[in-house]
Amino acid sequence: MRRSFSYFNRSDNLIEMAKAKLDILVIGGGITGAGIALDAASRGLRVGLVEKQDFCAGTSSRSTKLIHGGLRYLKQGDVKLVREVGQERAILYRNAPHIVIPERMLLPLVKRGTYGKFGTSIGLWVYDILAGVKKEERRRMLTSEETERIEGALRKDILKGGGLYIEYRTDDARLNIEVLKTASSYGALCANYTEATQFLYKDNKIIGCKVKDIINNSSFEIHARKIINATGPWVDQLRKKGNCEHKKRLHLTKGVHLVVPYQRFPLSQAIYFDVYDGRMIFAIPRDDITYIGTTDTDYNGVIENPKVTKEDVHYLLDAVNYMFPQIKLTEKDIASSWAGLRPLIHEEGKSTSEISRKDEIFHSISGLISIAGGKLTGYRKMAERVVDLVIEEFKKEDDYKYKPCYTDKIVLSGGDFSLPNEIPKFIENIYESAKSIGINKKQIASIVSKYGTNTTKIIDKANQLFAEVKTHQLEFLLLVAELQYTVEEEMVTNLSDFFSRRTGRIFFERPNLEKTYLLLSEEMKKLYNWNESQKNYYVGQFENELFAAVNFD
Repeated sequence: MRRSFSYFNRSDNLIEMAKAKLDILVIGGGITGAGIALDAASRGLRVGLVEKQDFCAGTSSRSTKLIHGGLRYLKQGDVKLVREVGQERAILYRNAPHIVIPERMLLPLVKRGTYGKFGTSIGLWVYDILAGVKKEERRRMLTSEETERIEGALRKDILKGGGLYIEYRTDDARLNIEVLKTASSYGALCANYTEATQFLYKDNKIIGCKVKDIINNSSFEIHARKIINATGPWVDQLRKKGNCEHKKRLHLTKGVHLVVPYQRFPLSQAIYFDVYDGRMIFAIPRDDITYIGTTDTDYNGVIENPKVTKEDVHYLLDAVNYMFPQIKLTEKDIASSWAGLRPLIHEEGKSTSEISRKDEIFHSISGLISIAGGKLTGYRKMAERVVDLVIEEFKKEDDYKYKPCYTDKIVLSGGDFSLPNEIPKFIENIYESAKSIGINKKQIASIVSKYGTNTTKIIDKANQLFAEVKTHQLEFLLLVAELQYTVEEEMVTNLSDFFSRRTGRIFFERPNLEKTYLLLSEEMKKLYNWNESQKNYYVGQFENELFAAVNFD
């Protein structure tokens, strides 16, 4: 049965979760929890999911935004991981082509760098084979002259050559939301801003949770045969709450990214380059900006909203200026930034960069199942492993015929193009139907890159608004149409949800928001029936995020 993923049905989802005993209650609405909800619901299980913040407000909206095949893991000798993430990358590209985009990646080879020329050539070749890279996308080795022609701003005195290969760029938050929408279409009941406050027990076994609806200040008891802790950096906190501690624990590290205008750091393609301290970082062009990252430092602070520090900023700026001496980036060039936490499994004696990115499942005596570690690229396999484990336990209790995992064949919401190369034709068709009110192809392409085939719903709303308002403030009307869609079909509850995790504008279009967010808050006030005090609260919350994006501790 298809469930609504609308804000207006959010409270009903919680009421329904509390009424019927679920098979699985997932705590955590990041990519891991979303993947588990989709896997379980598609197999016919009764699934609920609660998230104490907005969906993907933690790690799953704060990554480097790459579906990458893990070249660094090949160097560490982890052949199995490289093969798995390479295969997963191909599946994601097939099932969500609007948000998983092939991206040329340049790997400059430098004196005393991480990779040598011969080793890189062999490594990239093995990488292509293991990851099942298409023939036309396989690696190409470059001389120093060819590398310089491709990226003229690179430091020349240490340049020895380069490798050109394909990675896949994504929008991590958009991917998370599309997975949740798809899970909802298979019957999963989901609610954001709902905190699991206390476990419920019977015979020392966890049988459910008390949850608090933070928006409406109401509480519910939700019962389920299995509770899955997929809270990312919060995994250990939830395990302590249920007295489910394990000999293994999380090791949190912080990754910071900076956004600068493309004109200040123009690149012909993405680049993965050496830093003076022996690490490597990415610089990735995207529309009118280039973003740079990431750092990898131990983190012991408050988990919610980790801060970007001046030390983080200077590390990344110095790294760029070292490898691109003509660029001369300064703090004044930063248009936005974000910081995210990696929930790694602690390994004694290992540095942050040496700790494995593999996922692990912790199964407590009380029955709580926790999953931690892993990467964005591998979320679907992580979900499959967890649901397989749950089903094996269910089989001991009943003789129901459970379906095997088939999420590799499930096209995600917005991704139902027959082939990825149909996207340009889709944009052209939308343009033909929308050009009468002045919408151009660039605007349509931008919307398609977020919502895929669901773009038609947004354009329909824009046409309706244009007819009703009879104004030529088209850009704002498009924004209102997008807002209405995300409220009705993506459970947006406030300005930050919309500008950060549904559209990414706070990261990639921050300078333009000064003109629009107050106007859009008035539209939200009407949609949600807010009073002036409620509107001002959410405006203030969003302004704090805007401030934090360019002000550093």
